[in-house]
Amino acid sequence: MRTLTRAGALSAVAAAALLSAPAAAHATAPGDNGTVKIHDATTGEELRKNEPHVCEFYLDAFGFDNVQQVSWHIEAWAPTAAVKGETVKSGAITLDGEGHGRTDDMTLPDGHYKLFWNFEGEKGSAKHKVFWTDCEDEEEGGGTTATPSASAPPSETPGDSTDEPSASPSAPGEAPASPSPQGGGEGDLAETGNGAPVGLLSAAAAALLGAGGYLVFRRRRAS
Repeated sequence: MRTLTRAGALSAVAAAALLSAPAAAHATAPGDNGTVKIHDATTGEELRKNEPHVCEFYLDAFGFDNVQQVSWHIEAWAPTAAVKGETVKSGAITLDGEGHGRTDDMTLPDGHYKLFWNFEGEKGSAKHKVFWTDCEDEEEGGGTTATPSASAPPSETPGDSTDEPSASPSAPGEAPASPSPQGGGEGDLAETGNGAPVGLLSAAAAALLGAGGYLVFRRRRAS
């Protein structure tokens, strides 16, 4: 009976181990469940997309274990590296309670690089990303040169007065108009008085008197 009891207990333990094995096989290893991205300095931390061509940039990590310790370094990489594998920048960071964190913004000379991301609880090789920095093209194509606007012509020539003359000058060869007597205009037939020519009136009166005398003389002869 004891033999059967022991055999039953061993069978139960073996069955439990077999049932738990598939779940353990599919479970994510602690520390290897996160990812790291290269982000342009102007990109928000919420973007989970790698940007392999940058100028000023930062490292953005998320999905790791809470408060996980991370160390990282960047190596110069072919084809632009003078010495492939030379470490050009390194640092360390502690992620927050949600397994997220970002480094400060940084720059590197234009070229090709590879990031190595090592962390506590790491299984296997470090996480890594390759990327390019190219600030020269960004500076040349990012801004536009402002074209100066055409200057407005000066409102006046230096030394010239802005005041206009009150009367327009006469055209060459044209005699200026003389003011008419007593303030009247030229050819004013309705004007009488001292402005009328006295000689012309006297001659007209004499002619009328002569004509009247001649008519009287002829009537007398005819009668």
